[in-house]
Amino acid sequence: MMDRDTPSIFRSLARGLAIVVSGGTILLLTAVLLEYWSSFAAMPAPDALRAALREMAEHVVLPVLALVIPMMLAMHFVMRRALQPLAEATDRLNAVSGQDRNIRVDDAHLPAEILPFTQAVNTMLGRLEQSAAQQEAFAADVAHELRTPLAAMMLELDGMQGPEAARLKGDVAAMRRLIDQLMLLAQMDAQEAAATATDDVDLAEIASDIIARTAPVVIAAGRMIELVCEERPARLRGRREAIGAALRNLIDNAVRVTPAAGTVRVILDGSASIRVADGGPGLSPVQLEQLVRRSARADHASPDGAGLGLAIVQRIMQVHGGTIRTDPSSSSLILDFHQ
Repeated sequence: MMDRDTPSIFRSLARGLAIVVSGGTILLLTAVLLEYWSSFAAMPAPDALRAALREMAEHVVLPVLALVIPMMLAMHFVMRRALQPLAEATDRLNAVSGQDRNIRVDDAHLPAEILPFTQAVNTMLGRLEQSAAQQEAFAADVAHELRTPLAAMMLELDGMQGPEAARLKGDVAAMRRLIDQLMLLAQMDAQEAAATATDDVDLAEIASDIIARTAPVVIAAGRMIELVCEERPARLRGRREAIGAALRNLIDNAVRVTPAAGTVRVILDGSASIRVADGGPGLSPVQLEQLVRRSARADHASPDGAGLGLAIVQRIMQVHGGTIRTDPSSSSLILDFHQ
């Protein structure tokens, strides 16, 4: 909302036109009064003077007011119409979400006086978008190049035995997970910018597939994993691999906070959502809001995590128009797709 102290083109124009019209009206009436002043002075009779003043008011003052008031209303309407394209352009920009790309100010219907400003804004937006795209491409390239030497390191470590080798394998595996997460973030940004086609997604199939892939790791960590399908959810449009990655990150996080011999449950209740319940203390909404930032650690219970899990989940849900939320009472994190 605009503050009253903020400079306003409309208020400046209205104030200026009001001064011009009011001053012109006063000057006109003064000129008429001076023109007939000598005639009024020659009327000694009070009745004659009052009659002359009444006639002047009826034939001069009232017609002038009858003209000035409609003119003021007409000028108000014209100024509103002239500034309407600016208001419409503002509404379109306000409707843009934080994840939209290729944003430009539509200047097709804007006044010519505004075009230099809008062109400068569009140029700046283009530069910012190009800079963001270059950063995303750089992150993806770096992550891709790092995977090859890490794979070679893992092959070398496979031939080594002992506690030191196990520790190094864990470090390399953590680095590999971090690189994979960086690549996934870059892919999400690139796919959204390019508006790539989506798939017809079955959440039950994705949940079954991810649980089958992660079950050996979960069991090796001394936990159990279970799929609870209370009702088969409706199909939705989305990116199958990205949704699977989001679920995998929630499962990895749940395994880390679940006590030994505990069970991680993936629950489908028939809605366009996936719930992952663990045996940990749960997250409050404030804690979740802090952890979904890319600068925060995604693992809220262990220092072994790569530190981007929930940030990646949040980004994937943003691309799909959904959200990630927490239910502390059941120690659950929920993917809501809002479809």
